Amino acid sequence: MNPPKATVSAGKRPKISQAQELRILRSIADATSSELDIDLILKEVVKIVNEMMRVDAVFIYLLDEQTKSLVLLASKTPHKKELGKIALKLGEGITGWVAQKGKPVAIKNNAYQDPRFKHFDILPEDRYEAFLSVPIIYKGKTIGVINVQYRRTHEFAKETVDLLNTIAKQVGGVIENAQLYRQTKQKAAQFDSLVKVSHSITSEHYLDEILNLIVVVTAEMLNSKICSIMLLDPKGEELTIRATQSLSQEYKQKPNIKVNSSLSGEAIKARKPVLVADVQKEEKYFYRDLAVKENLTSMLVIPMIVKNRAIGVINVYTNKPHDFSDEEVAILQMIANQAAVAVENTKLMEEALKSREALETRKIIERAKGVLMKMNSLTEDTAYRLINKKSMDSGKSMKEIAESILLMAEFQK
Repeated sequence: MNPPKATVSAGKRPKISQAQELRILRSIADATSSELDIDLILKEVVKIVNEMMRVDAVFIYLLDEQTKSLVLLASKTPHKKELGKIALKLGEGITGWVAQKGKPVAIKNNAYQDPRFKHFDILPEDRYEAFLSVPIIYKGKTIGVINVQYRRTHEFAKETVDLLNTIAKQVGGVIENAQLYRQTKQKAAQFDSLVKVSHSITSEHYLDEILNLIVVVTAEMLNSKICSIMLLDPKGEELTIRATQSLSQEYKQKPNIKVNSSLSGEAIKARKPVLVADVQKEEKYFYRDLAVKENLTSMLVIPMIVKNRAIGVINVYTNKPHDFSDEEVAILQMIANQAAVAVENTKLMEEALKSREALETRKIIERAKGVLMKMNSLTEDTAYRLINKKSMDSGKSMKEIAESILLMAEFQK
C-alpha cells in the first residue's frame, strides 16, 4: 500500500516574510550562540518551535551514526525516562520515512492511522490528530527530524510547513557543531582515561589495585554497566574474574569460564574481539539468567595480548543495545594490551623475588649445614637431612630451622 501524500494546504497567506525569518534566526542565534551543550540546545529549539507555532507536542530526533537510528532526545512534554531510549530505524515510522526521504510530511487528522505510523505506548501524544514532520538537514545530509502535533484536526498551511522547515534548516548547523563539541569532549575524556591507565601501569601499586583502576576508568569512559577483567589460569583452561567495578555479588561470584566453550574463550583463542548484540538472547552465553537480572544487553570481549599471547580478557557490558564502533574497539584493545603488560610485569617481578628469596634461603641453609658439620662432625648430606627432618617435624621452613641453628651458634661463641 502506497503511503498517502502529505496533506499540505496552500493557504491564503504568503510564505514566511523576511522579517519573520529574521526573527527566527535571531531567536535561534540568541538561544544557542553561547551554548554548546546539545541537550540544552535541543531544549531551546523545542521552546522556540512551541512559541512560534503554538503546538501541543514537539519532538526532536537526532541520527545516531553508529546505529543508523533516530533517537528521541528532546520533547515539549517531559519524557525523562524515554529520552535517549526511544529509537527508530531509517525508514521506520513517519519520522524514519522523513529522515530517509529528506522530505516533510503533514497530516491534518488521524495521523495514527497512517500506514507509516509507529506507535509507542509510552507516548500519549501518539493519539494526537494532526502531525507535521520535517527533516533537519545539514550540508545536504539528514541529521535529525522535528515533529510537531496537535490534539485536534489541523490544516497545515504551506506557511506553517515553511516555518518549521526554516527552523530545522537554521538549527542544523548549531546541532552539528554541538555534536562535534560533545565528541571532542568524549575524545578528551578517553585520552585522560588512557593517561590514567598508563600512569597506573608504570606506578608501584599492586596488581589488584591497577586492574581495579582499569575497570573503573574503562566503565566510565565507555559508559558501560559492567566492566571486568578475567585472567587465564596457569593451565590456560579457565578464565577467572580478577577485577570488576560491578557491585553485583552474584556477578563477582560467577564461576570460572571454560576457554573451550565460552565467548570469552573464543576471544582468547582467536586473539580477536568478540561482539554480541544481546547476551540475553545469545545461546553461547552461559549466564543468560544473570544477564536478564542485571539488565545486561550488548557485550564486547577484548583479548589481553602481550608478546603475541592472550593472557586474559576485558569484558564490557551495556544496559541497552549498543553497536560498538571501530574506535571504541581500538581504544579498548589498547587498554587491554596495557593491562596485559601490567600483569606480565607483575609476574616477572614475582618470579624475580622468588628467585632472590630462593638464593638467600639456599645461602642460609648452606651456612647452617657448615655449622652442623663443624659442631657435630657430620657429612654435608647428613647435615642437610637433619635440617630437613627438623623442618618436617616442626612444620617450619628449612630457612627458619637454618636461621635457628645460626642463632644458636652465635650464642655459643
